[in-house]
Amino acid sequence: QVQLVESGGGLVQAGGSLRLSCAASGRTFSSLSMGWFRQAPGKEREFVVAITWSGSSTYYANSVKDRFTISRDNAKNTVYLQMNSLRPEDTAVYFCAAADSGAYLTSARVYDYWGQGTQVTVSS
Repeated sequence: QVQLVESGGGLVQAGGSLRLSCAASGRTFSSLSMGWFRQAPGKEREFVVAITWSGSSTYYANSVKDRFTISRDNAKNTVYLQMNSLRPEDTAVYFCAAADSGAYLTSARVYDYWGQGTQVTVSS
């Protein structure tokens, strides 16, 4: 089993920045691919960004490309999501997820473990 705990969410003005963290425990973190998804009120959960176990490959949704950056520190069992130039449409609950697979990381079905989520609110 893997436990994931997100932190770093909050309220920020449009154009601002936030950094989300996701701390993992219970398994060898360096063997897991990691992803971030988000869900806005009344909408389906959507893929945001993912990173393979080694960090050698990353995947971004078009809506966040060039604004968000995913990184991981395997020594700290933590994955980060740096969010810059935030927009009101980025408002959502952000979920961290872990997968044993290194493929199809843009699909929520690949992920085996999920965190509880952290709220990000961007005001206009």
